[in-house]
Amino acid sequence: MAKNRTTILLAASGAALVTLGACGKKEDLKPVAGSAPPALPIGAQRQPTTEELTTPDAQARPARSDDLLKRSEKREPDDFDLPPPG
Repeated sequence: MAKNRTTILLAASGAALVTLGACGKKEDLKPVAGSAPPALPIGAQRQPTTEELTTPDAQARPARSDDLLKRSEKREPDDFDLPPPG
């Protein structure tokens, strides 16, 4: 009986933690009052804004350039598409 009660208590605690962890509020990032701003990047003329710091660049999020095929098309030869060695 105590084993079942412990299992139920652990399951309820886990469910409560998951529920509470998912209810965070999203808002704009603001620096903490009294803290130093981030270090100026090497070569930068001015301090980047919060928006610039949190927006990923093209290397971090490249745009998709391949289109879905609507019909069968013959593939172009690829010099780097080699069979595995051996």
